[in-house]
Amino acid sequence: MNLHFNKKLAENYRSPSQIIRVLSEDWVKNNGYCPNCNTPSLSEFANNQPVADFYCPSCAEQYELKSKKGTLSHIINDGTYDTMMQRLNSDDNPSFFFLTYSKELSVNNFLIIPKHFFKQDMIVKRKPLSITAKRAGWVGCNIDLRKVPESGKVFLVKNQEIIAKNIVSQQFQQTIFLRAQTQRARGWTLDVWQCIDRLDEQFTLQQVYHFVDELKGKYPDNHHIQDKIRQQLQVLRDKGIIEFLARGHYRKIK
Repeated sequence: MNLHFNKKLAENYRSPSQIIRVLSEDWVKNNGYCPNCNTPSLSEFANNQPVADFYCPSCAEQYELKSKKGTLSHIINDGTYDTMMQRLNSDDNPSFFFLTYSKELSVNNFLIIPKHFFKQDMIVKRKPLSITAKRAGWVGCNIDLRKVPESGKVFLVKNQEIIAKNIVSQQFQQTIFLRAQTQRARGWTLDVWQCIDRLDEQFTLQQVYHFVDELKGKYPDNHHIQDKIRQQLQVLRDKGIIEFLARGHYRKIK
């Protein structure tokens, strides 16, 4: 994997956004691979494909690429809100690649957030453009990465260090069980997972209960929040995300 962009491709472009789009997409085309099935290269969609840039020719996994200079922020600008929500609720919604690069145009970080970690509350609706704007009334959106558990961020390159493919694939496959869940069940699993992400490596059931009010705000019709917490801890234990140490005591599995 070569971490440097092919700068020659940008010689005929003047717009900074166009330059980065061309360079980053070319880099992924030549260096990316499918973490879902380990196919060594990805294919590009035709231009203007809504919410997707690449797909795997073997397993048909779809990927959208977001690139940013500098560090990866918690809030990522995205496109049209309605289009994003439609794709999020479809059967072929994409996983997302996030790429950060240096001023020397080399890759610092390249990670994937699999599609099964995306929930509706991650997509933040922006205000419509003003009536004086060229696209007056257009409504965009942001992606809030703070809603993703740390285990959902699968790095292929981290701080310019290339991560071995077998490690990438193992981490990707460890969470694939979420795809078999209903949307509501997956929401519960991810919400409880986010809660334990905020605790130390070893934690107690009582500590997770501290998030009851927060979860009640998300699920106001559920009157058995503690029962749901215990149920989701059992799911995460069965899937190897956490382990049971003793009655009411758990540990995160790295």
